[in-house]
Amino acid sequence: MVQLYNLHPFGSQRVVPCKQEPSHFCCGQDVLFVASTAASCKVEVFAVHEQGRCEALGSFATLGPVLRMAHSSTGDYLVTIEEKSKATFLRAYMNWRCMSAGSSRVCVRMVGHEMEESYSETLKEQMSVVEMPLSDPPLCISCCPVNGDLLVGCKNKLVMFCLKYRVINQNLTVLDFERSLILHINNLIPAEVAFCARHIAVTTELDVLMLKLELVQQRADRTEQCAQAVSAPEKAVDGGVKDESTSTDPLQLELDGFIICQKPVELLGEESKLCEIPITLESTELPTEDTKHFQVRYLLFRRFAPDQSPFGFCEETKLHSVQLLPVYQTGISTTAYEETENKRKLLSLFCFFSLPYVGYLYSIGKLVELISTYQYSEKSEQAVLTPQFLHVITSQNLQCFTVRCSAAAARGEDPYIDTTVKVDYSRTYKNVKTESCIHLLSEAHLLVRAAMMDPHFLKSDEKEDLLKAFRESCAFLGDCYSRFDTKDYHLALPYYRMSGLSMTEVLKRLVSEGDEMQTYAKGFIFYLTHSLNEDSNEELSKESGNKVLQIFYLADPVQLPHVLCSPSMRNICPLTAVKYLQKVEKMMPSAVLTLTKAFLALKMGDLTMYEHEMDSCKETTLVCGFIGQPRLLQQRKEGIVMPTEFAVHLKEMQPGLLVAATVALHENRKIELEEADTFFKMLCNSENTIPQLLVDFWEALLVVSSQEEILQELLLRVTSQYVWRISRKQLPETKPLKTTEDLINSCRHFGLIVPWVTSVMSVGCSSDKDYHGDISRLQSLLCSQSINIASALPVLEPLTEVDNVGLTIRVLSSTRLGKYEEAIDQLLRKCPDAAVFYAQHELKGDNQALWWKKLLPELCKRTRLTGNDCPILISSLKETLSIVAMELELRDFLSVLPEDGTAGFFLPHLLHCSQGKLLT
Repeated sequence: MVQLYNLHPFGSQRVVPCKQEPSHFCCGQDVLFVASTAASCKVEVFAVHEQGRCEALGSFATLGPVLRMAHSSTGDYLVTIEEKSKATFLRAYMNWRCMSAGSSRVCVRMVGHEMEESYSETLKEQMSVVEMPLSDPPLCISCCPVNGDLLVGCKNKLVMFCLKYRVINQNLTVLDFERSLILHINNLIPAEVAFCARHIAVTTELDVLMLKLELVQQRADRTEQCAQAVSAPEKAVDGGVKDESTSTDPLQLELDGFIICQKPVELLGEESKLCEIPITLESTELPTEDTKHFQVRYLLFRRFAPDQSPFGFCEETKLHSVQLLPVYQTGISTTAYEETENKRKLLSLFCFFSLPYVGYLYSIGKLVELISTYQYSEKSEQAVLTPQFLHVITSQNLQCFTVRCSAAAARGEDPYIDTTVKVDYSRTYKNVKTESCIHLLSEAHLLVRAAMMDPHFLKSDEKEDLLKAFRESCAFLGDCYSRFDTKDYHLALPYYRMSGLSMTEVLKRLVSEGDEMQTYAKGFIFYLTHSLNEDSNEELSKESGNKVLQIFYLADPVQLPHVLCSPSMRNICPLTAVKYLQKVEKMMPSAVLTLTKAFLALKMGDLTMYEHEMDSCKETTLVCGFIGQPRLLQQRKEGIVMPTEFAVHLKEMQPGLLVAATVALHENRKIELEEADTFFKMLCNSENTIPQLLVDFWEALLVVSSQEEILQELLLRVTSQYVWRISRKQLPETKPLKTTEDLINSCRHFGLIVPWVTSVMSVGCSSDKDYHGDISRLQSLLCSQSINIASALPVLEPLTEVDNVGLTIRVLSSTRLGKYEEAIDQLLRKCPDAAVFYAQHELKGDNQALWWKKLLPELCKRTRLTGNDCPILISSLKETLSIVAMELELRDFLSVLPEDGTAGFFLPHLLHCSQGKLLT
């Protein structure tokens, strides 16, 4: 599929002078029908000549405003759905061409009405209107282009009318219809239908169903069965039963004001039977020996969801423009149109339908397959498919796409057509510099690709020839889009990619040797820019690299710093590159350019120039420069992020700038978290351990990141690293960039260390002071409310209660989990003098009752067991009693005191409690 911009296969454009305001139109073989608005209720007819002239043939009145209309080339009739007095009517206009001769006589008759010979003689010179009454209002119509039959869509059914040629006498044959078949489909309100060669496509707002009516072999008792079919339509061809009273809508359910939409689905061929849409056939024609009997075969079912389109809301996601396109093979060339019509053979059938922003094209044959998807740049209003083109009317433009219908049909008839015409077609136009060249090359390219899509391609003897032709056609198209000033210049990139040509080979095709004044089109610059920006293993030679520098200096100098950072430009002469950059800097200075000059200075070993460039900008400006061109710090090789020489130098001299730049790259989605891990590990030669510089990066990222998933991952990572180093008594290999105080002041995920933690640590061993940085960081993390403590417990497991560090971590964890009683037990067991500090900080609000329900009883019990041997417990008990006495009423305070307690010990607290309440 190729989209053609500003290039349509139309020879001219004409404005048709309608007498009335138009509301609907359709085209016949050589005529245009225009239905006017409700005010006039007329249809004007115009003849369209080969030279583009439009000639008014006349007009005829309709019963009411036209809602839908279609023309059938077979039978040359116009069928309409009209409205009058809130009722809809289905009418067919026959012999309408007689009005161009000046006749105004009109005959209105009912479908199937027997006409007397004397009466019908007048039909030769007058237009005939056939009215077709229906039990339900008609919603949509379609005429079969093969035999002229008519299909009408109504609620819950499709009605088929066969076009009949009634011979009145040897001089007169009259067209008529016979209602022959009704397809009952429960809970279906068709929006559009398409009908061709017994194939039926019907769409609702979001569903597409395609069927085929297949002839059934007639048996001796078939006549009796047909008679029963009229009276017993509940016998469905797929075993389903028509029962409207108990049916449920399979397409859309409504419940309490909500619309429940089913999942999108695509069923092809035999699988489409699974769509759960039962169909009942009802024969309505009189049974005769020639009566045809049908059964239904499901071909295609596709359901779309309202939220499937990324461009609009539910009400905009509606199907439109369903169409069945037949492709014929014409017999021996004849002059008469009728003779050609009789000799033509149906080769292939294609089904097209469209959403607002995408169209789908299926081939219908032995297999049903999706052969093309068309993406529109604007919302489409209507689309029309022809054997060569798809025309799409959008809100502002007419878009045109090439289609593969003719190629696919030809290949179905002659599988070897691609190998004989594919190749010469492309070569013929390779030197032509016009838009037509692009079109022809595109068609040739599509034919080659169609051949390569054949299931037998891999076993074909012409496989290598086809692949070669494919690559050649891609190269020719790449040349066209690179050389021409075309709107679609960006297509040079994918075509050159598919051709398999390297950048060096493309440069040789397009760049003239020694031509210093050569100009370069946008397509070529687009190809070079994107090729150099990708992680390619191709390294240009020194000569080719110098040529690329010259090209960009002339065509797009602002891209020069970015070009120099490409891995493909490793062999460039740094001195030559600096000279070009100095010229560009005078016109367009930038942070990226400054950093690129510093990078080149490092390559040349010129530290004086490097320092001059780095000192010329503030650190924040340099960080912005790294964001503009991440390849200054890291490049990818076989998908792995590798540090550059610049990054290695910054690691030793300016690690803070390196970390800040990497954080900025991550926040601007220029590097993923896992990639940053690999980057720092490779930079520090620490593949199996976590370097301190990576921990610095994690800590810095915690300061700025706002994504919850990333925050929790980072918190677990730094926690794990702190625990690993504390438990193994391992010091960081380099000095951390930030202290704990810096992190507390700059990052909300590091909280102030609570006093009771300080109290516990004050009685610890001196060896912990060597790891104070990691210990305080870990405690600070747990003192904040950010980390998910339940997820962190397995990481904290190595730190036991053996030492004070482990004790603080365990108590902090219990507290964060709401296990205050467990935390109190841990402190009383290991560090009782910190229990009151803990209670003062943690036991507040809803947890205040734990002072007298948990802490006081525990202190009393432990003091009773130790007696006067533990002054710390006695001191803590006294302080606890003082606080509880202030909070409780005297009676409540008495109730929490131990019954066997010493009166002299508790009496001062009782007095304090009573005095305090009296004062209150």
